[in-house]
Amino acid sequence: MSKFKKKKSGDLPAISTASLPDIVFMLLFFFMVVTVLRDSNLLVMQRLPKGDQVEKLQKDRSVFIFAGKPGPGYEKYGKEAKIQIGDKYMDVGNIKFALEEYRRKLRPELQDKIMIALKVDGETNTGLVSDIKQELREQNLLKLIYITTPGNALESY
Repeated sequence: MSKFKKKKSGDLPAISTASLPDIVFMLLFFFMVVTVLRDSNLLVMQRLPKGDQVEKLQKDRSVFIFAGKPGPGYEKYGKEAKIQIGDKYMDVGNIKFALEEYRRKLRPELQDKIMIALKVDGETNTGLVSDIKQELREQNLLKLIYITTPGNALESY
């Protein structure tokens, strides 16, 4: 019998976990940077009309104007259609100030190419929509897009 045992060469060394916290924090920061957060809460009801020629909108230079009756939880503001820009209800006369604020936030080369996206509930009066369009004309914001849902416009919703 032998007193000495040979070392086993098949054993693997233990994995070093010293850099594991660094990797976890790098992944955390990566996902924090690339995650897009919602910039506004929808305060109005949105049952959009249907359209058969729908395209994807570039969001880098567009401002969304929502119009419709106050949504669930916001009935205290009445039952008539309201205008929402960002997280606030607006009157037609205040649209000018809100759009100027959004225009200032854009890069200088995009400030003249701003697009207005109207998301109007299907049951909203056309008088409110025409008031919004008249206010946009006065500000020389003539690039207007109506947001719809894909489908046949002749079908009922």
